[in-house]
Amino acid sequence: MSDLTLFIRKDCHLCSDMISELNKLKVRLDFNFKLIDVDSNVVLKNKYGNFVPVLNGEGDEEICHFHLDLKALDAYLVKIR
Repeated sequence: MSDLTLFIRKDCHLCSDMISELNKLKVRLDFNFKLIDVDSNVVLKNKYGNFVPVLNGEGDEEICHFHLDLKALDAYLVKIR
């Protein structure tokens, strides 16, 4: 099972959309994801600013941002397995 990280911000409709999509896919595609609020850490807030949501894989590798890119997620999961 792969572990992914989704960088989000509260009251972000794009973030809510990506969370919903990932929740629908995680069992079928065999991955887990954790949420990190960029506003909880000044370094993350400076790094991501309004560039959220951002879905990262291992080693801080960006998979996609703003909208879930299913092709990019599939390619990433195939690559690491």
